[in-house]
Amino acid sequence: MQVSKDTALMVIDVQNGMFLEEYPIHEDEKLLNRINLLLAKARESRIPVIYVQHNEEKGTPLETHTPGWEIHSAIAPAAKDLIIQKYVPDSFHETNLQEKLTSKGIKKLVLSGLQTDYCIDATCRRAVELGYEVTIVKDAHSTCGQDSRSAEQIIDEYNQSFAERVNLLEASEIEFN
Repeated sequence: MQVSKDTALMVIDVQNGMFLEEYPIHEDEKLLNRINLLLAKARESRIPVIYVQHNEEKGTPLETHTPGWEIHSAIAPAAKDLIIQKYVPDSFHETNLQEKLTSKGIKKLVLSGLQTDYCIDATCRRAVELGYEVTIVKDAHSTCGQDSRSAEQIIDEYNQSFAERVNLLEASEIEFN
């Protein structure tokens, strides 16, 4: 699928604190590689890249301004990339994301990152409500297992749900131009 200049790539919550042993992100290395592929394609085509960075309270893995809060070095932002700070799963809630997208003429969003069942889902729902055309990168979002469900089961379930309301493509299928 070719994606036009009114598109932005969003990388949500790919932060060091999400890669701790107690949070075994499904296929973490593959996730980072696929996001890097998307970043290379977007930057080569001069598509805006927006990182979303989650902030949590003291003593948590994503405590603001701690090593866990930092964006993972494998997918580090470039100087021109935008970084949005958020405090809840929805990347639009009480942030300047909507304002920044409007100022850049962005109408389409390509979403990647963590976690499938929290921040990816919440941001997708809100973006659709706001009228954006959304593409979820099917193999560039992840989570960890919870309760009796494996991460793979959760990802598959959400991909089925995403496919009912937004575009769902693999990283290799996305071409920015």
